Amino acid sequence: MKPLKSIKIIHTVASLNSRSGGTASAVNGLCEGLGRLGDICVNIYTQKDNSDDVRILPKPELVHTELVSAISIPQLRMIYSSSFYSRLLNYCYEQRIDLIHNNGIWLPSDHSAAAVARRLRIPLVIHPHGMLEPWSLRFKAWKKKLAWNLYQHRDLETASVLCATAEQEAENFRKIGLRQPIAIIPNGVEMPILLPKIEKGSKLTKTALFLSRIHPKKGLIELVKGWQQIRPKDWQVVIAGPDENGYQKVIESEIRKAGLQDVFKFVGSVEGEKKREQYQDADLFILPTFTENFGIVVAEALSYGIPVITTKGAPWEGLITHRCGWWIDIGAEPLADAIREATALSDAERQEMGKRGRIFVEKNFGWTQIAENMISVYQWILGQGSKPECVL
Repeated sequence: MKPLKSIKIIHTVASLNSRSGGTASAVNGLCEGLGRLGDICVNIYTQKDNSDDVRILPKPELVHTELVSAISIPQLRMIYSSSFYSRLLNYCYEQRIDLIHNNGIWLPSDHSAAAVARRLRIPLVIHPHGMLEPWSLRFKAWKKKLAWNLYQHRDLETASVLCATAEQEAENFRKIGLRQPIAIIPNGVEMPILLPKIEKGSKLTKTALFLSRIHPKKGLIELVKGWQQIRPKDWQVVIAGPDENGYQKVIESEIRKAGLQDVFKFVGSVEGEKKREQYQDADLFILPTFTENFGIVVAEALSYGIPVITTKGAPWEGLITHRCGWWIDIGAEPLADAIREATALSDAERQEMGKRGRIFVEKNFGWTQIAENMISVYQWILGQGSKPECVL
């Protein structure tokens, strides 16, 4: 990567609350990685969130944050209102921001970021984070069709570059008619320090972990149905993650119908040490999703040395090529087959799969390399470098 001329980048995102999904984690990780590289000022501009788990980026001398909530300067925070656009406009103008990188689509804050970029003639990067995947477009489709016609299509077309986390997502951009350059840059993970695994005898319960939002697109009903078919002995299923719009009650009803109340355990949203403990204690990770642009929890699970079952709704063919998990068709039947195979393995066999998965993630999804690729995209947009290989 060529030495970077001093530039100012602002990342806009609707929320940094971990309950909002993987986008918050991805934005934090990317901006930390960017802040550690070169002469670059990285700002984050978001909305107020009353939750206690909003993470403030460390090392302000490297990563300058504009987090919209009520704490002292230099972190400026505000509740979303009609003034969001004008405040963002004034900030970008006064700070001479060179490029806006917006994370997400559909929301008023996303539209504000695009409008500010047009007003100030600042290059705009849009990172949809899976919000243009076919399943996502079908979910609450009438609202999205209205937003598409009012502003979203125009906003996307004015972007200098679109960011995708995998080729599968980039192909879906093309299918809906978007023709701008696409940068394919995956999300990343921090590699955890692993504690020694506690050996589990055949009489002790083993754990299959689901860690994500409790949301219709995550395939939890399929997980219940698949598990019901196999009912592996001495296994439990731990469901960790925030309940979205009361959907947990739907899953609990399915669990009761299947007679699996003693098998499934809900532990709520987990962060920090509690999240690490869930990964550390798991013997298998399952994400039976209908759609993911990346699926950062898959990378996290692999980084903890856990073999993974996920669907072809997520771009994780590497589970097969690196022999660290199961990449299956969507549905209860394929999931049941994978559960049968995974739970029949010995502890040693699953641990060997986990070791291969950790090596795979460490080589391909470190934040330093990802941040370098993103900087090369910024340089190219701003006329400071040639077109990088990651751009289609």
